[in-house]
Amino acid sequence: MTARREIVVIGAGVVGLSTALVSAERGHAVRVLDREGVAAGASSGNAGAFAFPDIIPLATPGIMRRAPRWLIDPTGPLSVPPRYALHIAPWLWKFWRASQPGRYAASVAAQAGLMDLSRAALDRRVQKSGLSNLIRHDGQLQLYDSERSWRASLPGWEERARHGIAFRHLSSAAEIAELQPGLAPRFAHATFTPDWRNVTDPADWCTALAERFQALGGRIETLDVTALNATEDGVRIATNAGEVRADHAVLAAGAFSQRLLAPAGIRMPLETERGYNTTLPRPDFDLRLQVTFNDHAFVVSRVRDGLRVGGAVELGGLDAPPNYARSRALLARAQAFMPGLNATGGVEWMGFRPSMPDSLPVIGAHPKLPHVTLAFGHGHLGLTQSAGTGELVADLVTGAAPEIDLTPFRPTRFEERT
Repeated sequence: MTARREIVVIGAGVVGLSTALVSAERGHAVRVLDREGVAAGASSGNAGAFAFPDIIPLATPGIMRRAPRWLIDPTGPLSVPPRYALHIAPWLWKFWRASQPGRYAASVAAQAGLMDLSRAALDRRVQKSGLSNLIRHDGQLQLYDSERSWRASLPGWEERARHGIAFRHLSSAAEIAELQPGLAPRFAHATFTPDWRNVTDPADWCTALAERFQALGGRIETLDVTALNATEDGVRIATNAGEVRADHAVLAAGAFSQRLLAPAGIRMPLETERGYNTTLPRPDFDLRLQVTFNDHAFVVSRVRDGLRVGGAVELGGLDAPPNYARSRALLARAQAFMPGLNATGGVEWMGFRPSMPDSLPVIGAHPKLPHVTLAFGHGHLGLTQSAGTGELVADLVTGAAPEIDLTPFRPTRFEERT
């Protein structure tokens, strides 16, 4: 049996809470530190999807040929503010490298393996913690503007088929209406993925994880962590209220993780996908499953009794103020595509999704911080991969053999490449 260890998890988002809960269940003394509290960032404001079929990375072959027409639209599906273009250029170079066919194929295989583990881990978590009432099993409907757009998506679906992912193509507005009535008749091509789940509310999911963690004796503290320092047999964690020592730490601070690694001389190509959404309290629209508008890069999902309209990618860093023209543009499109949608009374939100160039998270220790396991960079898949990541990190912390090969997720992978 592994000796009881003092573990500090930095970050009270869904990945950090999942890791803390698994580690506490294995008998360790665990504290969670966060500068704002439970699910204060992207873990509460996301679409609430367990998107297990979503194994295709953002860096796909040929994407850089399509990107320029997106980038010139400040409210389009992929945007880089002009002031940020020079700063992000090195990341975009690595992103282009990750889109090369060989690296793309390796990323798909690694993502599929992590998805399989995360699906099984979620089932274990739901059963162990009694969380089935927070899960919806409605599936997802991906809509295309034209037959040409749908045909362009087919290689991705063929890739999913090779990995055993179930889906069904729809080729008429009537077929689509059987699954989701009320959509504009312009949509005559779609793909339905049945193995797509949603939480009733991502904030409620995180709260439930936190409550179960605390019931096991775990502690959640509001502290601002400023630096990590290695010791011979552990780690020293600098905070705004003094130093915290632990046998091991887990860095799961999402998009803010790089700022905590910099004092240790560690640089990673971690960028920020700034996501926008609007949550409508009284939408007056019978949404029966998550709807994804493929050509416009946004989704509409149920959150409690309301609807959340959001998505797209703005690569703009952590410091710029929100550009809510993006969320309003998405909402206007949703009104056009979903006639009858009541878009009044909505609450706008912007959050930071931590993104690596190859769309794979970082899971593992860096040689400069051997007693710190890194767990961030999941992009828009943090909720989806949280249960699997939590189990993998708990294995690494205690010296157990991880269930999957973690080589594709190693923290040094971009240091090793030219």
